[in-house]
Amino acid sequence: MSSDDLGTVAALHDPVRRAVYDYVVSRGHEVGRNEAAEAVGVQRTLAAFHLDKLVEVGLLESGFKRLTDKTGPGSGRPAKVYRRAPGEWQVNVPARDYRTLAMALAEVVDLLGGDEQAERVARRAGAGLAAPGEDLGEVLRRRGYEPYEEDGRLRLRNCPFHLLAEEHPLLVCSMNLALCQGMLEGLGEEGVTARLDPRPGECCVAFSREHL
Repeated sequence: MSSDDLGTVAALHDPVRRAVYDYVVSRGHEVGRNEAAEAVGVQRTLAAFHLDKLVEVGLLESGFKRLTDKTGPGSGRPAKVYRRAPGEWQVNVPARDYRTLAMALAEVVDLLGGDEQAERVARRAGAGLAAPGEDLGEVLRRRGYEPYEEDGRLRLRNCPFHLLAEEHPLLVCSMNLALCQGMLEGLGEEGVTARLDPRPGECCVAFSREHL
């Protein structure tokens, strides 16, 4: 844990700021101040204050964009918009460093060619993360996947294994898929399929079923 990480995470202690942050990161597009204020139920000036504070600590990024299709005279200036920043922050007390060991273990699996064994282990682990009758979306939210529905699929806005996936994409994505398939087994879900369907900036796995 670094003091910078602690200060960044501490910025979410304010309930309004946390609500603003949660709304922005839950959207699949850049969010303007008016939209955030309306969604959270606060004045625009208060929403703007918290949005800019989140940019200051590195949790959000900002830019400028026209929020309407109007162009030319009278179209107004581009509005300030916000999106999730790409960094990661962790707070452990006392300090822990699981990330370095995970990276080393992933490299060992790659070197030994143990992908199939790793997938079997991940599938068993996934089955232990969910109990029969639980809601799939809730299980995924609890694990940090940030699920959302789109076009009859349950997609995952966040990859909980992002850093590892960047370094060892084939291994980690195959294990992640096996983990999600194991969750379905643990839930006893029928007619639901987890498959690889990667999108930039999102998790590589998506779920399909007849009724979502």
